[in-house]
Amino acid sequence: MKIQVPQSSRNWISIIGMTIALVSFFMIIFLFVIGNFLGKDNAYIGIVTFIALPAILFLGLLLIPIGMWIKVKREKGKGKDEENFKVWPIIDFNNIQQRHGFFIFAVGSAIFLLASAVGSYEAFNYTESVKFCGTTCHTVMKPEYTAYQNSPHARVRCVDCHVGSGAGWYVKSKLSGLYQVYAVTLGSYPKPIETPISNLRPARETCEECHWPQKFYPYKMVTEKHFLSDVKNSEWDISLVLKIGANFSALGLQQGIHKHISKDVKIEYKASDPQRQTIPWVRYTDLKTGKSVVFQDQDNKLSQKQLDSLETRVMDCIDCHNRPAHNYQHPVVYINNAMTSGEIPKELPEIKSVAMAAISKYYSTTDSSLMMISKDLNDFYKQKYPDIYKNQKQLVDKAVQGLQKEFSLNVFPEMKVKWSAYPNNIGHLEFKGCFRCHNDTHTADNGSKISRDCNLCHTITVQGPPDKLMVAPANGSLEFKHPGDQVTDEWKTMLCVDCHSSMGQ
Repeated sequence: MKIQVPQSSRNWISIIGMTIALVSFFMIIFLFVIGNFLGKDNAYIGIVTFIALPAILFLGLLLIPIGMWIKVKREKGKGKDEENFKVWPIIDFNNIQQRHGFFIFAVGSAIFLLASAVGSYEAFNYTESVKFCGTTCHTVMKPEYTAYQNSPHARVRCVDCHVGSGAGWYVKSKLSGLYQVYAVTLGSYPKPIETPISNLRPARETCEECHWPQKFYPYKMVTEKHFLSDVKNSEWDISLVLKIGANFSALGLQQGIHKHISKDVKIEYKASDPQRQTIPWVRYTDLKTGKSVVFQDQDNKLSQKQLDSLETRVMDCIDCHNRPAHNYQHPVVYINNAMTSGEIPKELPEIKSVAMAAISKYYSTTDSSLMMISKDLNDFYKQKYPDIYKNQKQLVDKAVQGLQKEFSLNVFPEMKVKWSAYPNNIGHLEFKGCFRCHNDTHTADNGSKISRDCNLCHTITVQGPPDKLMVAPANGSLEFKHPGDQVTDEWKTMLCVDCHSSMGQ
């Protein structure tokens, strides 16, 4: 049986539209199969399959009625067969052309609606995927995506933290994404990407979906291994009891570090810099009694007018855990870890100091940086330890590979990203962190201070070289001993960050 279609559809515009629609439709099916069944999926196939081709398909379908309308108008203007070109169409299934046209329209609409439903669902899932967030804008997001993949939150989707649930924040995120597409297209994005994110959803609506305050945790033991920058790469171990909660979980948030977010406490602060590293004003409110105490930094005291011009923030999780999934580790940290795991051989003399010196140099590209790391390490051992270089070259090669790997995970010259670009507020070694407030200079009118006492947050139970460990008595603690024979007591009057922040620059 020969299929007949309405006369008005027989025009080049409608034919071109049908051709575009059919080609786009079959290409979508083809790429969908490639991506989902043959394991060839990537960010760009997803963009083409679920965003670009559906737009082209819709354009093709739109051309069909446009072409029909233009032909009807043109034929009416010529006065041809006016009965066939009424202002309003007459549906008559006895007319074979209309009958065929109706069935084509009905079947085509059903297929299109089904494909649209599946496509819309797939497009939604795709734009919410980690792959879309991390690899679409490859150069811009490479540092964040790499750090994310090596973070404790590597199995948590980007959108679970950056967007959360609900249609409102989904729409906000997509509108925000329009500007990001514009910035990437024109190359107007900052290097490195600026933080903190000003429009980030409150932590209580995202972080607390998993880390809710009612889930109490008691003390936690943390053990670390450090290597000194001497010839022997001397080892120094330390074990801390972190008071992340109370001594017993049944006590909830009455004590410990997380008392900051207790339901009985409200802490507000004002920061005088965009990265919230300088905090001149803090207000502590006991919600049970309603009593408030205001602390001001006596070393950075601002006038009331200056304070009034600053934003007052209520402290939440992200004020301390500000790099939960995108932490660029300090060189001391990642070199210590690589030496502990054996990726950088600790048997090589002076490898700690040589590695630190190698990564402290700045190059404009990752490739040039990796080449110079290899050159620096090979030149050093070839000149200073020729016997090791000749007889144990495999150790030098392993050290080069290990250091290059750690460098690639934490430093991204093209985006000007390294550990110092993004302050990490957990701890107090490389950045102020806790010492932004706990520095003994934030004083209230009644004379009370925000204490700098380290034992508020942790106690040391073990420290020293592995063969000469100092161990605290049961339920006791040790006074911190700074490793290194050349270290004087000057550190006791300083903040850790005063020295540690300059390492690895």
